[in-house]
Amino acid sequence: MAALRLVILAMVLTTLSFGGKRVGAQVHHVVGGDRGWDPSTDVASWSSGKSFRVGDKLWFTYSAPQSGIAEVSSKKEYEACDVSNPIRMYTDGLDKIQLDTEGLRYFASSDPESCKNGLKLHVDVVPFQPQRMIETPKMDASQGSESIMAAGPTTPSGVAHLTASLFPLIFGLLCIFTAA
Repeated sequence: MAALRLVILAMVLTTLSFGGKRVGAQVHHVVGGDRGWDPSTDVASWSSGKSFRVGDKLWFTYSAPQSGIAEVSSKKEYEACDVSNPIRMYTDGLDKIQLDTEGLRYFASSDPESCKNGLKLHVDVVPFQPQRMIETPKMDASQGSESIMAAGPTTPSGVAHLTASLFPLIFGLLCIFTAA
């Protein structure tokens, strides 16, 4: 009986140590926007100014018979459109790629000619950070008024942390006391 109590206590403490952590919001990026992964899409312009964070997803949409996507391991392969030794090939026509680690990732059309014409994408995946919505004041010329978008909260409230931590604690205590 004492061993069961120790196991339950260990589970409760482990749960508490993770209970207050927050999972960040994911952003789903449809590569190329409305046109998708297509030779007529200016993928470089599409990706310009976008932030790619751990937890985001890339969605590649394309005509599967047209060509696939090769993920290559180096900038050299990416720039040369060398898709002869890819990390992975995507050929479904609708491919979802999870950005689960930080660092540079390189994607190129499996058709070297399309790749050389710009159908390639590199992303710098940065750590997840809660994004603040801060906008500089803008004047509305038609009404002569100023509108400001306020920054949202960057961390969950103390109530969210407390609630996430209390449920496992109460459950664990109930298990311990009902076993006694």
